[in-house]
Amino acid sequence: MDGLSATKDKADPAKARSGGAQSAKPLSHNLNGQRLGRKGRDTRERILAATNELLEEGDQQISLSAVARKASLGMTSLYLYFNDLTELLVAALEPVMATAEDSYVSLMRSHWPDAELRTRAREFVGAYHAFWVRHSRLLHLRNNMADRRDERMLILRVRSAQPLMRLMVEQMDGDPDQTGTPVSSMATALMTGLERVVTVTTDDALETLLHARFSPSHAQYLLDAEARILELAIRDYRTLAKTG
Repeated sequence: MDGLSATKDKADPAKARSGGAQSAKPLSHNLNGQRLGRKGRDTRERILAATNELLEEGDQQISLSAVARKASLGMTSLYLYFNDLTELLVAALEPVMATAEDSYVSLMRSHWPDAELRTRAREFVGAYHAFWVRHSRLLHLRNNMADRRDERMLILRVRSAQPLMRLMVEQMDGDPDQTGTPVSSMATALMTGLERVVTVTTDDALETLLHARFSPSHAQYLLDAEARILELAIRDYRTLAKTG
């Protein structure tokens, strides 16, 4: 992620402002090249709605066949709109990631005063965690598929992290357009730790496997620890920037 953090967002400021989400182009045709009328657009939205319902239910394996059944469609009809599961989940992720800016990215855009670092860091970490709680299953699917080297999901995961990593560098008084530096590496480490903490505290499957559930206080201790690490990193690198 470190090597991508400066170049991609610099080339596309709009994407940086949106939390890494790419704006969805209005679809005019299905995958057979047929122009989409109202019925076609409604069918596509029905597929996405069925996908979101399955994600909310949380007790079913997400698959194209499960989505087709939920939407009361045949597989042939579903394949008119989505080639595979990744393409469907990417479409489901688009409106979710479009809310990242207002949900948590915006909290890091203004410079955090030294006297408010602890408060601001805790607010940001709490907002990032709340975003994951709201969209837990979809975000876990994205990351799990990225870990299995699904290229499209890996790209989405990296792009969602890039704006935050750049903003972390700026909070540490560094230059976000320089990669491979101590401060950009620290931002990578901070982002990795932040994502890992929210992943662990929102992973129902992990709790089932361990036969233990994170208590609210335990989860909060982890979030507080992550916020403290973020605060100390920003404070430390600001001092280094001043002293040269």
